[in-house]
Amino acid sequence: SGFNSIGHMDTMLRGRYQIGHYKEGEEFIQNVFHVLSQIFTGKEKSNLAICWLQYEISKVIQCLQAKKKKKLKAQGRKSKKLAKNFLKAPDNRNNLCLWKLYAYLEWLLGNTDDARKVFDTALSTAGTGGLKSAQLCSLSLLYAQLEVELLESIEGAVMSRAVHILTKLTENGPYVPYSGQVLSVNVLKARKTYEHALQDYLSKTPVSDQDRVNDTDQLVNLVGCYALFQYLTVGIDAAVLIYTQASEKLEASGSQKCENTGENFGILNFPTALEAVTLLHTNLLRFHMKISVYPLNPLREALTEALKRYPSNQSLWRSYIYIQRKSHSASKARRFFDSVTRSTNSLEPWLFAIQAEQMRKKLTEKVQRADVGEIHCTIPETGLTNRIVALFEHAVQSENGTHCPLLWRMYLNFMV
Repeated sequence: SGFNSIGHMDTMLRGRYQIGHYKEGEEFIQNVFHVLSQIFTGKEKSNLAICWLQYEISKVIQCLQAKKKKKLKAQGRKSKKLAKNFLKAPDNRNNLCLWKLYAYLEWLLGNTDDARKVFDTALSTAGTGGLKSAQLCSLSLLYAQLEVELLESIEGAVMSRAVHILTKLTENGPYVPYSGQVLSVNVLKARKTYEHALQDYLSKTPVSDQDRVNDTDQLVNLVGCYALFQYLTVGIDAAVLIYTQASEKLEASGSQKCENTGENFGILNFPTALEAVTLLHTNLLRFHMKISVYPLNPLREALTEALKRYPSNQSLWRSYIYIQRKSHSASKARRFFDSVTRSTNSLEPWLFAIQAEQMRKKLTEKVQRADVGEIHCTIPETGLTNRIVALFEHAVQSENGTHCPLLWRMYLNFMV
């Protein structure tokens, strides 16, 4: 029809309904995937399958967030059929990335036992690469993370399925599914193996750029597995220590490389590795705070440091807004948003600053309304409205903001 947005805009609410995937946009995207899958062959075709499955998973996540059970069922059936068709193709049978996405899809749909079977099958057929195989590490890390999220407390986690997965990864032997217990001697051996592997990676000097890319991917997965292992077997401080060590080493390598070459192109992947490690670190702290008593400050400090360095990372901003909602004082967050928007051209700080104020406004209005339906309070909250309008005005005057349709739509939506 010409006016519908392609894909979705999940930040906008229209009446009671969340704007989802438009039919025309959805058809267009599916057509693109179909046409490309007939043109591509080999590695490209596998990569396309991975992108396609990631897109399907994003739709499943959207159904979960909107709590639409019927739609979720239909979407789940479609996505699973697609995933199974991909895995039937001879080229993809040993593609661990696709197996990982398929297992994740099953997990999201609530089929935990089926997902475990898929993970176990993938790990059993993946061979014995152990910590040397980036894909195997990545698969084990996701499996362990999902299992950890099911834990209600960290007590007795040493015997959990997650520890079994992370221990088996270090043994370089064929994977054996979890039988309900983990031997203490295996845990001790695994800790030593992780320690040595991490030291080796941190002291390694890659030969070519391709090696550098592979090594940094592998390092992120290794740090993630080791930190999660330490978290489950020792505690949160031991896990944080590993993230700190890895971050310091990556920062040092990055700055050293800059001095040597005089320019930045040599370390293309170091910032992304550092960013990924930071993300793992903050996510673990957030999870730990959810299941046990832990101060907010370490997480707040880690997030503010990370956001100064990566002002366009949306996941980090989401975590930041999430923790700020717990605090009754908005001034610290406002000062932080202000300092970040001054020092960067990215648009994300503006968008999230606006979102944080809108959430605050919503909360204030909710508190001020009486229990007798939609009776608005006699003293309207104009301060926040003026602040949000000022933020929009500044944002649309910035270089990137002027050309951002989402920002203009949000502004119009708010004014309406």
